[in-house]
Amino acid sequence: MTARKNGHKAHAAQSPCGDATSVRHGGKLSALFSAFAQRTAAWTGHPIAFLLATLTVLAWVVTGPMFHYSDTWQLVINTGTTIVTFLMVFLIQNTQNRDMLAVQLKLSELVLAMKGAKNSYAAIEDLTDEELEELHNDCRTRAEMTEQHLEVRRSGKADGKVIVTKKRAAKTSESKTAESKTAESKTSEARQHEKA
Repeated sequence: MTARKNGHKAHAAQSPCGDATSVRHGGKLSALFSAFAQRTAAWTGHPIAFLLATLTVLAWVVTGPMFHYSDTWQLVINTGTTIVTFLMVFLIQNTQNRDMLAVQLKLSELVLAMKGAKNSYAAIEDLTDEELEELHNDCRTRAEMTEQHLEVRRSGKADGKVIVTKKRAAKTSESKTAESKTAESKTSEARQHEKA
């Protein structure tokens, strides 16, 4: 037990966000509801749940003639689907909040662990809409500046390659000219030797 506690303390010291297992959220009721919401969300997302819902609707449609398509027959499906939808909204919202918080914590951990990253971004989800918009514009401006800088560097490298290519062509031309002059001088020397 002591080793386990020490292990958690060591992990908390390494992790800028702290130890996730030591954080408590609301007690037993919250834990039970969270577990129920997760199980229900997992089950309702399964193909069998969809098949059962489809079979329920088909059974309702088939029983229509038996009840002469009465108001009570329509009320049964309307009431049933309304209740299920109403309850599922809360379950889905709980699951979505949990998943979103988990992703935010993971991203915060990465931001805090990276050198050079702005640590203020770790708690960005707590900002107002106006502050988020301002931060978005700032990030967009920085991204555009970085893109322009990269384009300048790329064009500079391209210009550098053109200059190097021109220099190589000039050297090749000079060496060919020098070779032709050397060949001409040897030819003229040979002719002078023949005349002499």
